[in-house]
Amino acid sequence: MDIVDFRLKVFCSVAKNLSYTKAAQEMRISQPAVSKHIHELESQYNVRLIERMGSKIMLTKAGEVFFNHSISILDNYSKMDFAMNMIKGQYSGELKIGASTTIAQYILPAILARFISKFRLVKISLLNGNSNDIENALINHKIDLGLVEGDRKLSNLKYTHLVNDELVAVTSTHSVYKNREKLSINELKQVPIVLRENGSGTLSVFLSALEKHGVKINDLNLVMQLGSSESIKMFLDNSDTLSVVSFRCVSKELSQGVLKIIELPQIEMNRKLDFVQLQGEEENLASLFMQFAIHEIKDI
Repeated sequence: MDIVDFRLKVFCSVAKNLSYTKAAQEMRISQPAVSKHIHELESQYNVRLIERMGSKIMLTKAGEVFFNHSISILDNYSKMDFAMNMIKGQYSGELKIGASTTIAQYILPAILARFISKFRLVKISLLNGNSNDIENALINHKIDLGLVEGDRKLSNLKYTHLVNDELVAVTSTHSVYKNREKLSINELKQVPIVLRENGSGTLSVFLSALEKHGVKINDLNLVMQLGSSESIKMFLDNSDTLSVVSFRCVSKELSQGVLKIIELPQIEMNRKLDFVQLQGEEENLASLFMQFAIHEIKDI
């Protein structure tokens, strides 16, 4: 990539992060170097692209126009590289993936290991967050491909099924509920429960299942919301509480006898784990990774 292309990348990083410091970290150059690239672009077009508002920065109207064109240009470069390398039978480039917490921790690592072993010239970075975070990162062009959980679908995004998943209610095998085999919905309302944070796909699916029975989150005995399944498992191990998480998150603890499932026979909590892309995406590294993951998931 020549210096002009690199400047576009630097500008897009500043525009997306609205921070010279974060852009410098992302591009792995110094902050003065970031400022120099932005200044040279502004000099080239004799227009202000970025302005300061106190301690913050924001795009000017010209900067917004330049950002939209820069994204399109860099995307076309990426597609060109992919097409040319595909003709030669090799793949190279950079792929930014974002994944919700459950997928990033319990599904992606094995797929990523196999992918980079086969496609050694492809550089992958991974952003972790809840499903809402990942969709927003995709819309704001911070990632090329997302993987999310939950039942919410945004009209401006395209979703492709990866694998099915099941949520289960679990408690510690030394909690006061260790001898319970199942709970009715009315009984569930009384049990102290710890759940994932707002924006989590796991939480969204659980609440949607409850709403079918006229139950809302305020009807539950909610004692805590935590940002990951790992923190929930630690919380369960040190309290007399119950939680609802992906079966994939707790399969190890179930086999070791650390946690146990309590059935909720009135509630169905199956869901899909999906890839998510911007509408209109063509063949690129993201589509290559999707095809690879859909094939490999059968063995994981």
